[in-house]
Amino acid sequence: MKNAFAIVTLSALLSACAVAPQKQEAQAPAPQPAPAPETPQAASTNAADSLAATLHPKEETLPAVELTSDLFYKLTKAELDFKRGQWQSAYVSMMVLAQQTRDPRLARRSAEMALAAKQGNEALAAIRLWRELAPDSDEAAQYFLGFSVLGDDLAESEAVFAERLKAAPAAARGVVMFQMQQFLLRARDKAAAFALMERVTRPYENMMETHLVLAQGAFANGDNDRAIAEARRAIDLKPDSELAVLTMAQVLQDLDAARQLFDGFLARNPGAKEVRAAYARMLVEQKQYDKARLQFETLLKDQPDNPGTLYALGIMSMQASDIPRAESYFKRYVEVLEKSSEGDRDPSKALLILAQIAEERRDYDGALALLDRIDSEDARLYFTARVKRAHITARKGDVDGAIVQLHEITAADPAEQAELLQTEGQLLRDADRGPEAFMLLSEAVGRFPESPDLLYDFALAAEKQGKTEEMEQALRKVMAVVPDNHHAYNALGYSLAERGVRLEEAYELIEKALKMAPNDPYIMDSMGWVQFRLGRMKEAEAMLRKAYALRSDPEIAVHLGEVLWSQGDRKGAEKLWREARAKDPKNDALRGTLARLNISL
Repeated sequence: MKNAFAIVTLSALLSACAVAPQKQEAQAPAPQPAPAPETPQAASTNAADSLAATLHPKEETLPAVELTSDLFYKLTKAELDFKRGQWQSAYVSMMVLAQQTRDPRLARRSAEMALAAKQGNEALAAIRLWRELAPDSDEAAQYFLGFSVLGDDLAESEAVFAERLKAAPAAARGVVMFQMQQFLLRARDKAAAFALMERVTRPYENMMETHLVLAQGAFANGDNDRAIAEARRAIDLKPDSELAVLTMAQVLQDLDAARQLFDGFLARNPGAKEVRAAYARMLVEQKQYDKARLQFETLLKDQPDNPGTLYALGIMSMQASDIPRAESYFKRYVEVLEKSSEGDRDPSKALLILAQIAEERRDYDGALALLDRIDSEDARLYFTARVKRAHITARKGDVDGAIVQLHEITAADPAEQAELLQTEGQLLRDADRGPEAFMLLSEAVGRFPESPDLLYDFALAAEKQGKTEEMEQALRKVMAVVPDNHHAYNALGYSLAERGVRLEEAYELIEKALKMAPNDPYIMDSMGWVQFRLGRMKEAEAMLRKAYALRSDPEIAVHLGEVLWSQGDRKGAEKLWREARAKDPKNDALRGTLARLNISL
């Protein structure tokens, strides 16, 4: 059950930590080379600015260095050499200048050059010089730790970790411990890294954070018993700590035990937002949506404009088929993001869902307006929005306009090209332009013969044109390409049942599809229909009633109505057919059934 309950990552722990870190206490990013100058003038400016900065120290004590013409020339030449790809000469020159001037910024620039050239040993040498020249630089220390823990000898980094913990103010020492753990997680020798962590944190046994990092370290090493013991010690030291409870929940790896832990903690600490959010996410993973929704609603009361909570409640309302409430949450989510100055979230997914909701209630203009607001940097999401726009344009009655829109979309890869052709075929088929759909999809499967979606749609188009052999060949190929594609088994089985041929084979195909998707109302409809064709009236009626209860689709109503009619329940049949006509007056199955039975409603 490894990682079955990984709700807590170290980054989550850090973000939840109530103690604010000191300036520059964040984890060191991977060093990046400075932008190379585009021109000699730019190179001169870059070198001059770099050295000029040393004459006006801010946080580091830097030497006063005269910017002589010789020094200026050497700096400029090193930058130009680096720009031309001559990293070695640039690196050596910058290192020599750093040693001569004792300027730590030049040592840092040497490290950046070595990193850009992917020369780890040279980078570490430059970082060591940087630390020597700026012994109080926290940034240099973090760069050094980032490299040293990747080596085989952790002794040098151990002394730095110990010094940093000792020098840190008591209020910030816990954050330094979390940073240390982040570094040590990258060590090759996990056991040695954990032993180092134990040694350097030993003087701080009475700190909750000590036991949290030990619990996380033990958990990462697979020592769950030790992890649980350390997490329990953290809770003992600070029973109201959300960090401690979240860590315990992670290392327990037992969902029932974690749920009990959260329930008890929230009963004692109802305002614990981090724990409540983690609990809600866990309930979602367990598909306990009603309970999860209660937790998210509690969170929303305290933070009514929290985007994550609004989005989660929108999704869960959709799953519960509470469309009005889902729409309300998603609208609020979009409003919050549009008012936010941070701009780190994209409302496009919510806009796409809102457009789908509007489309389903036939508010096509509203749906198109929502889609027009999508301008996502996510290329796939933007592609989906444009395809959806074509669908809705077709539903408004402008099929040719929709096809023009599809032709204007640039596909990023063959999969998207196939999707555009498939969409065009669907639009033609839905517009009763069957021959055009068949010709288009026939050409499409020639271009993309392994696309199961195209093959499936081609099969449907072929059946509409009475080309049942081509239909069956295409569906058989889908089954070969994707053996668990229940739609293909269902489609072929239903086609055989509808035509009243090879009924036992049809039953077997649909039965196989139903085993793959036992709660699919459309496959239940197929099963009920083939049972009707086989003369199994009771089984047919029971299956079709179950399908109709799950999805009140007009075609299911038509089939169930015929089963009832054949058993003498004419009022029941007519009621179902009227319901089907109200939902879809032009339904082919309904018109065909009424004509065949010579019934006038």
